[in-house]
Amino acid sequence: MAKGGSVERFSEEAPESAVAPVTLDARDLHILRLLQGNARMTVREIAAQVHLSTTPVHERIKRMEDTGVIRQYVTLVDQAKVKKGLMVICYVSLKQHNKTSGAKFIAAIELMNEVIECYNISGEFDFMLKVAVENMEAYYQFHVHKLSEIEDIGHLQSVFVMGVIKQTHQLVF
Repeated sequence: MAKGGSVERFSEEAPESAVAPVTLDARDLHILRLLQGNARMTVREIAAQVHLSTTPVHERIKRMEDTGVIRQYVTLVDQAKVKKGLMVICYVSLKQHNKTSGAKFIAAIELMNEVIECYNISGEFDFMLKVAVENMEAYYQFHVHKLSEIEDIGHLQSVFVMGVIKQTHQLVF
């Protein structure tokens, strides 16, 4: 991200704000709320709750998948129970602010399994990473042998999550 207010996009993809929103009616939104709460609900269960037959419900879900409103179905895992109990937020700024440096950074991050989320942000830093590892030693190894080895990193700040107050993936509409 270029400093001083000008924006340099690192990705060739269009910004999300440039994508036209999809028109959804009240039943579509009801279906989305149900699926956000339980993505394993059957079409029949959803149909009963939105007062439609299964065919139109299936068609609505398919349309929302095809238009990208529904991007993916996932399983949320308790990180501590699978030995990924240390969460670290890493703020990264690059030395150079051009598409080549940004693209190299993004390509490197996409290969790192420890990074579970990465955002291109504005402000003092260019990227915010959410990193999940087993413990402090695992983070140290990740930091020294992977993250710090990426070319063109100018500044890196790690913030350790001490507790989760709120965590949801459900949008309210």
